[in-house]
Amino acid sequence: MKGFLSSSSSTKGATVDTLIGRQTEILGDVRFSGGLHIDGKVKGNITAASDKAASLSVSEAGAIEGDLRVPTIMLNGTVVGDVHASERLTLNAKARINGNVYYKVLQMEPGAMINGQLLFEDSEPPALTHQKGSEGKTESAVLAMEDARRSKSG
Repeated sequence: MKGFLSSSSSTKGATVDTLIGRQTEILGDVRFSGGLHIDGKVKGNITAASDKAASLSVSEAGAIEGDLRVPTIMLNGTVVGDVHASERLTLNAKARINGNVYYKVLQMEPGAMINGQLLFEDSEPPALTHQKGSEGKTESAVLAMEDARRSKSG
């Protein structure tokens, strides 16, 4: 269903395998793989199956009451609950989150609102550097906690 949604939507060409329509309300948890687009309402947690490429998009009309655990999230609707985006979180201008946001990469347009904490999460361990003295003896061990982006760019 690639291109199922118009190019003006927040998915911008992402594959949509499942669509929850505007007139639909789901009571209970949702577990999915692939792409999920929500125009309706979900009262329950939404979790992506162990699919790192899974994505969730929520239109301006979409509303979720529950926690989200999805690698890539594009939000233009409302979420009441914690949001866990292990890869990327995009908040469009009409996005509203009432809960904590756990993210790796965050893109936020003017007008988006978050009522909660922004918490950076990265699955990569911090870099460990070990320095030796001029005589080859270990003089000191230095733990360098570096941002993963800085260590990759250097």
